[in-house]
Amino acid sequence: MWADGDDVALDCGLQAQGAAFHIARRCNSLAFARTQLQRENDVAKDEHTQLWKLIRSAKFAMLTHRHGDGHLHSQPLTTQNKEADQQSTLYFFVARDGDIVRHLSSDPNVNVSYANLDDDDYVSISGVAAVSEDSAKKTELFNPLVKAWFPGGVDDPNLALLEVRIQAAEYWKAKDSKVVQLIKMAAAAVTGKPPADMAEHRKL
Repeated sequence: MWADGDDVALDCGLQAQGAAFHIARRCNSLAFARTQLQRENDVAKDEHTQLWKLIRSAKFAMLTHRHGDGHLHSQPLTTQNKEADQQSTLYFFVARDGDIVRHLSSDPNVNVSYANLDDDDYVSISGVAAVSEDSAKKTELFNPLVKAWFPGGVDDPNLALLEVRIQAAEYWKAKDSKVVQLIKMAAAAVTGKPPADMAEHRKL
């Protein structure tokens, strides 16, 4: 004979099983979310590492800024830091009395572009520029090549440290050698179909 106590026990058992199932499903969902987040973080880290590798391999940057009349002007500069810092900032030495510093007050938004023609790699960075008065950073980055432009050394009154805080970046990295690229372009010219998958393009 089935007693009332048995019904209660069965009901409690079913409730416990149901609760355990929901807990297990919840744990699995959290574990999956953590795995996905870790994977996304790893991809983002790899992309940032690749970005800085491309910056380091390029000899010079072209910094584009806007004058008060609205016209865009570009100037070649040498990136002083070759690795990413915690603020994702690029550093350049510029003349304090030059065009760049003069026009930053009206529009601090700039673009910094890099091109490595040997490897067909390209970088475009949007950022906000400002003159840094961090004397320790200026001393850290100063080198003999900079002294050629600023003979007064790190204490040269016309030496300004320009920092560009990266807001957005993207890069294009060729996947094939130049020979393979030429073959693909020749084939595209014959077939009438644009060449595909010739470069890795990432937006950060």
